Formats: sequence, C-alpha cells, structure tokens
Amino acid sequence: AARSRSLFLWDDGHPMRFYLRPGLAKLRLAPLVLAGGGRLCRMQEPGAVLLAQPGEVAPDGAVSTEYVAECVKRNQRLPLEPFLLTARGRLAFTEAEDAALLQAVRGQGMVRVSGRALWIELERSGLTRHSWQAMRDRYLRHLLPRLWEPPQTEDPTQIRGLFAAANREFESTESESDSSDVAELSTQDGVRRSPGETASELKTGPEDSAFPDIQLQRQERPQSTCSSSSVVGQVIKTMEHFMEKFAVDLHTVTQAFLKNSGDVEATSYFLQTGQRLDGYPVWSREDDLELQKDDEHVRNKLIAKFGAENVAKRIAFREN
Repeated sequence: AARSRSLFLWDDGHPMRFYLRPGLAKLRLAPLVLAGGGRLCRMQEPGAVLLAQPGEVAPDGAVSTEYVAECVKRNQRLPLEPFLLTARGRLAFTEAEDAALLQAVRGQGMVRVSGRALWIELERSGLTRHSWQAMRDRYLRHLLPRLWEPPQTEDPTQIRGLFAAANREFESTESESDSSDVAELSTQDGVRRSPGETASELKTGPEDSAFPDIQLQRQERPQSTCSSSSVVGQVIKTMEHFMEKFAVDLHTVTQAFLKNSGDVEATSYFLQTGQRLDGYPVWSREDDLELQKDDEHVRNKLIAKFGAENVAKRIAFREN
C-alpha cells in the first residue's frame, strides 16, 4: 500500500512535531517524518515529541525512535505510550506486557527463570517489544516481588479458604496433565541435573531447615485457637518462601501442595523437579476419584501405585 501522507498528523489535522538531537538517527528518520506530514524542530519546543534512541539516557517523557519506524512499517499513527522510555533509555513496559510476562513464566522453576533459555524463547516468540535481558530484568526485579503479599492476619479461615478454592479447581480438571508443572532441570549453561543432585540442594540452605514438615492432616492439627494460628502462620511463611524460591505464584504453590497431600518437603521437591521426592507419582483428580470407591481391588491398585503410607496420608488429607 502507498505510504500515508497524513501518517504524522494529529486528529485535528495539525502536524506532529518531533525533536531529535542532530546525528545519524535524525538523518535517517527525517525523511520518514516529513513524508508522513510531520515536522522536525531545531530545538525542543513545548508540545513537541522528544525522540531518543533506546539505550540513551533520556528524560521522562521521551519516546523511542522506534516509534517513527513502527508507524511507517504499519502505515498508521500509533499511540505514543507504548514507546515511552524510562530514565535509563529503556522502553517502558506496559500493563499488557507485564500481564503477558506473568502468564508466560507461570509455573516455571527458579532455575529456568534465572537462566537465559526461557527468555530467549520468549524474545523469539515476540511476546513483548523488549529484549530477553530486559524481560528477565523486569520479571525478577519488579514483577516477582509483587506476585503475592502475605495476609495481614493469620486467620486460619484464610488458609482453609485458599485450599478450598484451589481444591475446587483441582477437582474440575479431571484430565489435566501434570506436564505444565514440571520444571526443567537445567542450569544456566544448559546442563541437566539428576534428581539426587537437586534433592541435595533442597536440603542445604539454612532457610530450608527452618520449615517443619507441616502435614495438613486432621490427627496432627492442633485444636486450640492459639496453636492453630501458629500452624497457619508457619504455612503462610512456607508458601511465601516457596513462591520466592521457585519464582511461582500463590496458585501454583497451592496446587503443588494439593498434589503432594500437604507434605512440605515433597512439595518443595516437586516445585523444583516436577517429581515426587520418594519416586512415586503425584496425586491426580482421577486418583482421588478411585480413592473414593469402596472397592478393595481398586484400593490395592492405588497402594501398588503410591505405596500404603501415601494412600493413608492421602485419605487423611482428603478428609480435611
């Protein structure tokens, strides 16, 4: 299609005015701006769009020179906001881009999130307008800390409500595959690690030893209000710790607890590797439906699949 001669005209028909400091970028963009009906200023004027190249130190309100190129490429005047630069000369992330990042990274383990492969894949897919380095920095420095803020009160009903909501979703996905929850066992240089190596890492840090094995089972749960509040407080801290350690959201942590019958150590290992620490498979909705059947043959099949101890724990967990 022929390039629009009104590409850089405001809605009222007045030409857009741009200021860009002298240099090669100005020589390259000037013909594009003029051909589209825009104007270039010799100095920064009120109301003029201040253009700057990505990576340059730019004042607030500066717009990337990519704006002009993208308008010409699409042959339409685009909104300025998505091309605003930060004070460091980077393209600012829009709310839509932040949401896309959170969705794309959801369920990925911390090893993969802190590496390069995931972000290079997202850059190649065109998830945002940013480089893979910028996307990783945005997620780790700005989005991850805001994933979840712990409740201001340790009301036991909050945790029970949280698990109830997650459990309803768990039960509604009867054919859901666990493949989305499997975190890739890789380091930044792409070398895969064995489950044994990963298990040893999970037990090395001082923070890991600070979390007791909280079994959410009726027979072990304190009955007093005071002790119940204490256990709930530990659960909140454990879940917050897992979210930060594995770079996942509250939903993913809650689902992991459900699939591992509330076992903290098993849940930690699962979030890291996508597998159970004892080698047995994680529980699915189909397994829970089988567990509800009053059939000795079915129960024996589950015992063969998960082990007698795990079946007993699952029964107690589901009763709660």
